[in-house]
Amino acid sequence: MRILADSSPRLAPRPTPKRRWQLREKLIEGAITAVAFSGVLAIGLILIFVAKEAVPLFVDPEALKEVSLSKLFLPQVLKPGKPATFVWQPVSDIPKVSLIPLFIGTLKVSVVAMLIAAPLGVLAALFTSELAPRKLREWLKPTIELLAGVPSVVLGFFALMVLATLFQDTFGLTYRLNALVAGVALSLAIVPVVFTVAEDALTAVPRSYREASLALGATRWDTAWRVVLPAAAPGVLAACVLGLGRAIGETMVVLMASGNASIVSPHLTDSTRTLSATIAAEMGEVVVGSPHYGLLFFIGVQLFAITFVLNLLAGAWTRRVVRRLGGKV
Repeated sequence: MRILADSSPRLAPRPTPKRRWQLREKLIEGAITAVAFSGVLAIGLILIFVAKEAVPLFVDPEALKEVSLSKLFLPQVLKPGKPATFVWQPVSDIPKVSLIPLFIGTLKVSVVAMLIAAPLGVLAALFTSELAPRKLREWLKPTIELLAGVPSVVLGFFALMVLATLFQDTFGLTYRLNALVAGVALSLAIVPVVFTVAEDALTAVPRSYREASLALGATRWDTAWRVVLPAAAPGVLAACVLGLGRAIGETMVVLMASGNASIVSPHLTDSTRTLSATIAAEMGEVVVGSPHYGLLFFIGVQLFAITFVLNLLAGAWTRRVVRRLGGKV
């Protein structure tokens, strides 16, 4: 007797719960990858736009008459018989566009801010993660991280109205707004960044490191300072680099508290001006397409370049530390 083949359509097997979870996992992974690449693409497009606006500065013959590399980075003789100097005064009959005063101002403010924020943020992270009692840690960490949400214009206003007056009355400063006041105010914006990243790096150190140190008779402070902190050195360095990048790129605090005087001076108590504050102060009134317009975009390219070089140096130093520790961190 012949058995007829079943001609009814076969239904596809239902995906098992494990298969459904794998598909969901792939979708989540693809979404995270797409978001990461979109962020990188956005940064790349911003850099391309900024660079495109700055290119005519060195291509247009009319712009080259007012702006050249010698004028940007070398001293200029403004009057016969007087020494050459660096001056930033792009709007005048004879434009003076030296970037050296702006670089020096950025350096002074950033150094003051990092000298305060880096040790304070790292030590606060070390205390919170290793030494603080549990109840103290529960409110100390959110309180410090809450400072990151304070708008920079509020910090600038605080520096302008409170810190500037306090420093002038205490130290008898000639200039009320200066690099010192701007650096101290800027450190308040950097401390939460350094603290958060450094605290995460210290917490990520394996617990076995602490247990081994304590078993050998070390105190909790010796363990935190001599064992945990060196083991978390790459993460702590990343925290300091992020803080330095924030200091270099910060605008409102230095715009309101530095005095905005583009002069070359080694003294922290003199007024100064930074690269980012120059863009913020002059971009709203510049003539589009003019050499001054291209010059402001060129300053933006410089900020990108400085941040990129800092990250490269930090990455190289981190790899060196990891090799020294045997690749265990």
